[in-house]
Amino acid sequence: MCYGDDARPPAPAVTGPIGEHGDVVLQSADGTRFGAFHADPQAPSNRAIVILPDVRGLHSFYKELALRWAEAGLHAVAIDYFGRTAGIGARDEDFPFREHMEKLDVATVAQDAAAAVAWVRERTGATAVFTVGFCFGGAMSWRQAAASPDLAGSIGFYGIPSRVADVADRIAVPLLMLAAGQDFTPVPEVEAFAQRIRGNGVEVTLHVYPDAPHSFFDRTFAEHREDCADAWHRMLAFADRYAV
Repeated sequence: MCYGDDARPPAPAVTGPIGEHGDVVLQSADGTRFGAFHADPQAPSNRAIVILPDVRGLHSFYKELALRWAEAGLHAVAIDYFGRTAGIGARDEDFPFREHMEKLDVATVAQDAAAAVAWVRERTGATAVFTVGFCFGGAMSWRQAAASPDLAGSIGFYGIPSRVADVADRIAVPLLMLAAGQDFTPVPEVEAFAQRIRGNGVEVTLHVYPDAPHSFFDRTFAEHREDCADAWHRMLAFADRYAV
């Protein structure tokens, strides 16, 4: 598990007021209804981001993270993975996510992410849509760079390259890879994956936080405050660079 219920996403350095926000139900291409949470900046914006959570699905950390992205000026929507097996409901620490992860198909994750991208485009008129994910969601975010060539870019924290290997050569949009040096995924594996994607002519930005553990992007970890601030800086610079 990546984040517990006590975890809180750090805030971006420069923030603005949040507009409309709250829970929403989206529908995938196969007719599945799944839970999501959206947040809009109060000011107009042509940018949006789809948030792919860790293995617990749409829990409190990711709802709050959507608010932080709205403060940073992007329309945000965080999605749940388990509409097909668990319906729509709370994903607190009592949710038996492991049994639902065993039934999860990465193809349906791509369908649900695509539905979220389409929804946020239609609703907001955003012309540049990104994805961001954490742990399992980090790999799923990179997978969207292969599944959705109309994305502006994909960001992943703590992603495991082996979960993307089968689609790596189809990745067609820029990646931002944020890796923890003390994670259980060896840094050389992440570096090799980045080089493989670059070899196909795709721009990849990789940054390793040498002393950071898995799940360091959490404001309750005071010792990682500088790394959190740097990660926000890199994500927003990535959005600035690749927005259209």
